[in-house]
Amino acid sequence: MAITKVCVVGSGYLGTQIGVLCARYGYVVSMQDISAEALRASERAVEEYVQQWIVAGDISELDGDNIKQRISYTVDLVDAVQGTGIVVEAVVERLDVKRDVFKRLDKLCDPSVLLATNSSSIKVSHIEDATQHPGRLLNMHFYSYPWRRRILELMRGTYTTDEAMEAARHFSTSIGVHPLMVLKESTGFIFNRVWRAIKKECLTVVDEGVASFEDVDRAWMSLYGTDIGPFGMMDRVGLDVVRDIELVYHRESGDPSDKPPKILLDKIDRGELGVKTGKGFYTYPNPDYQIPGWLHREE
Repeated sequence: MAITKVCVVGSGYLGTQIGVLCARYGYVVSMQDISAEALRASERAVEEYVQQWIVAGDISELDGDNIKQRISYTVDLVDAVQGTGIVVEAVVERLDVKRDVFKRLDKLCDPSVLLATNSSSIKVSHIEDATQHPGRLLNMHFYSYPWRRRILELMRGTYTTDEAMEAARHFSTSIGVHPLMVLKESTGFIFNRVWRAIKKECLTVVDEGVASFEDVDRAWMSLYGTDIGPFGMMDRVGLDVVRDIELVYHRESGDPSDKPPKILLDKIDRGELGVKTGKGFYTYPNPDYQIPGWLHREE
């Protein structure tokens, strides 16, 4: 089945980026979310991304108009999946929610339609028994700003067919993104498995009072020449999302040391979730790490 339409379920930060990237490469895109407010925010974000591409000279004004016209927004999942060749799920990082979404998608979509989860930690094998056609399910993990990073991770489940994996690989290259193949099931896949170890230790260092989160970020940014550190990155992802990912690892291992640390839970209890709430470890939209001289405490 030739793919001409993409459905993205979940119109948050990364779901929107996936949708606008697909539209940029000529696909008709249906953005679906249970929240009309989230869909409005997604539409505004699409406008911003398109304008950034125009200003950068990557696309023309006409291209930008065509990209926006290819994207529709709906709260109706039945309507959203009509005519689609692939569905990319990008909802919250909760297994129960994802299983419910895939159970519905499995009933609504023809068996030839690929069903992919953009989960950053959950294996599709934990979802597949909620469906009747598990052979077309797989992990397709995008990174933020996929048009810059231009990679994603593909991982099969217990029943994923070779045909489904090849179709997913072909689709990935068709939107200008190189698929990294995860050769065996792994919680966190490739990069997030490594990033999780870094993130966990950074949180522990601060939680134990060894250093401030600012100095942890200063160390990272100075040594690796980046413009953002681990705590800034966690703010960008969303601290509630970070917690949910940590809980996935804890449920799998049962190790008490894998529980989300208190410093993270306290932030969430106060509603400090990061960029999306205006405060996390830093305050937004102008976090301290962007202030000239902050990195080396220059006055």
